Amino acid sequence: MVTTTYQVQGMTCGHCVSSVSAEVGAVPGVTDVQVDLATGQVTVTSEQPLDTEAVRAAVDEAGYDLVGA
Repeated sequence: MVTTTYQVQGMTCGHCVSSVSAEVGAVPGVTDVQVDLATGQVTVTSEQPLDTEAVRAAVDEAGYDLVGA
């Protein structure tokens, strides 16, 4: 298992957390997603290293921005 933490900008509420969790969780290989609303950190556990662009696309689909990756 691989755990990677990403920084997501723009999340402000529980709905934001749910949206990001659902979209990132749908990326192939992802087994767990934990979102810390206060810090904007999204910790993703996956079977193998993920393509950052796939994660960026999922976050974008949820309506937010992946920063610093």
